[in-house]
Amino acid sequence: MRAAERRALLGDDVIAQIRERVATTPEPPTDVVDALRPIFARPARRRVTERVPAADAA
Repeated sequence: MRAAERRALLGDDVIAQIRERVATTPEPPTDVVDALRPIFARPARRRVTERVPAADAA
């Protein structure tokens, strides 16, 4: 979803409220970030070199 689509669905007031909440949210502890880093790096547990077959190739 593009930013313009989100803005059309949510409106400027809701987006401003979301940004305020994000700004006041504390940073996560280092141990949590370290635990999540492998998940963010490889969300499907695939290596970067592995290729996912195209849907229309099947």
